[in-house]
Amino acid sequence: MSNQELLTASYDFTLPDELIANYPASPRDHAKLLVYDRATDTITHTFFYNLENFLSAECALIFNDTKVIKARLFGKKQSGGKVELLINRAITAHNINVYIRGKVKIDTEIFFDESLMAKVKQLNDDGSREVNFYQNNILLRFEDLLPVIDKIGHIPLPPYIQRPDEDKDADEYQSVFASQEGAVAAPTASLHFTSEQHKRICKKHKHAYITLHVGSGTFKPVEAEVITNHPMHSEYYDISQEAKEILDSDIPLLSVGTTSTRTIEFYARHKEQTRGEANLFLHPNNKPLRVNHLLTNFHLPKSTLLMLVASFVGLDKTHQLYAEAIKEKYRFYSYGDAMLIL
Repeated sequence: MSNQELLTASYDFTLPDELIANYPASPRDHAKLLVYDRATDTITHTFFYNLENFLSAECALIFNDTKVIKARLFGKKQSGGKVELLINRAITAHNINVYIRGKVKIDTEIFFDESLMAKVKQLNDDGSREVNFYQNNILLRFEDLLPVIDKIGHIPLPPYIQRPDEDKDADEYQSVFASQEGAVAAPTASLHFTSEQHKRICKKHKHAYITLHVGSGTFKPVEAEVITNHPMHSEYYDISQEAKEILDSDIPLLSVGTTSTRTIEFYARHKEQTRGEANLFLHPNNKPLRVNHLLTNFHLPKSTLLMLVASFVGLDKTHQLYAEAIKEKYRFYSYGDAMLIL
């Protein structure tokens, strides 16, 4: 492995603005799909609805069934000053980690519709805040907060989508098999599946679900000069019994998305821990142990997700694949096109 693969600057690239997708393909499975076969070192350009044509009969699939919550809230302080709050993750039943746009201090109260109020309990060094939520002055548990924010909150579109959320984002920024509420960002490789394609592929292939509640840390760029000095964020995961059986076997595995990959590979390094906090950072110096094939979107420069791709194919090949995608005008990021690494 070269020293270049450990330098954050090596993961930079220039993306024309017009290739950042602001809306998804319609229908979902009409997104483009770049297939890279490592065995033959060949690239195929196709469409997502052809995905199963590239999978061997014995290949199993692991999906992330996390569900995006309406985590962006707009409220006001007692003074009348406007505040934007983004829920990041539950720390305990009552203590919620959030990001707040607007100046706050400990005990600041922020008021929302539906008699919802957030009270700041802690200011963290990383810029996040810990708050308690109350409704009609009653302290809420996280699970009781969810139906309230479903009424008044907004889908937290990623920062590079330069538009407000729209009603249809509540469906489109959600996989068709999402069921476990708690994510503030979608596992975006999953967004390409229609219900029909998902059912079709699940009939043909062994499959199972894990849950990884994606946090906003997934968008955090790597700022350390050397990638191994990056403090990787942690996220809550839960591996079903069906998924555990597949992971403990030696059958070939397609991981649907980087979030599934991080969960599977965390488990591969910490056997028997089927739920908890995962903070695994995959990169060329920490390669996958269990995942054979990766389905993923195209990611931000200098991001841990791009480094995860490089853990499968190396830095040079990652740049070659991305250059090819840019040349062929693939659409990038959360609502963009997909890549399959065989």
